[in-house]
Amino acid sequence: MPCSMSIAIQTPESQSFFIQGCPTRTCKCPPISASWTTAMDSNFSPTMSNKKKKELSVQLPSSAPPIPKFETLRFCDLHFDRLQPSHQELDQHSRFEFGQFVARQALLDEEYWTAAWLRAESYWENRAYERYTDHYKRKFADQEFNAIKRRCKVQNGESCTCIITVKKEQKNVKRSIIKSVVGTLDLNIRYLLQGETFPGERPKAPPFCSISKTPSSRYGYISNLCVAKSARRQGIASNMLYFAVESAKSIGVALIFAHVERNNTAAQSLYKNMGFEMVEMANSLLLDEQTYLLRLQT
Repeated sequence: MPCSMSIAIQTPESQSFFIQGCPTRTCKCPPISASWTTAMDSNFSPTMSNKKKKELSVQLPSSAPPIPKFETLRFCDLHFDRLQPSHQELDQHSRFEFGQFVARQALLDEEYWTAAWLRAESYWENRAYERYTDHYKRKFADQEFNAIKRRCKVQNGESCTCIITVKKEQKNVKRSIIKSVVGTLDLNIRYLLQGETFPGERPKAPPFCSISKTPSSRYGYISNLCVAKSARRQGIASNMLYFAVESAKSIGVALIFAHVERNNTAAQSLYKNMGFEMVEMANSLLLDEQTYLLRLQT
């Protein structure tokens, strides 16, 4: 039976990155069963005295709900001390620079996982005092990482791009990926169902309802927009949203949609400042979900 390992990584920005691993005899992970907390920098070295390990070791309570084996992610190929790629290495990819940050497409698995963790932190932000919060945040991040990887594969002409915002490269300063990624969102390119004017207009569509793959039925959908708590109020969300809209326009997408929670007035203001308008016809359909559907005509 494979051993289990959990790692908690504390960053200077006070973000905690929890990794759930499951090393086996055939992988490259150290064949140990332990947990530790360590500072993370470009020269990561998880070494400390036995006394320190004992003091900082944190195990889940035996009564905590177990993470099912099929949902546990193997991290043997992820390197959390990996340095953020330089701009010169990414010249062939589009990006948008603003202030001390750069918005672009996520390219590395470590960037995907950091984006997944930011989403877990955002989702559980108002649930910090609930029981087993850290446990469920790890589980959420594991599942979202795998989901991002699946979504970013083009299927039936539809696609998804995970956009991230990273700290701008500075002279003589090298940052690891988990210290550099501070924002994320998904830009999905989809097609409306036959007869729809906005996504979800036909909640009870026939089982074999066809997708109208015409230029006019092609639309963008923005989701999972979040910013690290330590980097908020610096224009990251609005500039990342702008980059997503411009990316969609560059490939000929004329309509972009997004769902926003009814009680999230800050998010509603953000989208409305970008030109999004509420789809009035969708209000009754989304009443139970307590969300609004917003639309931007590019």
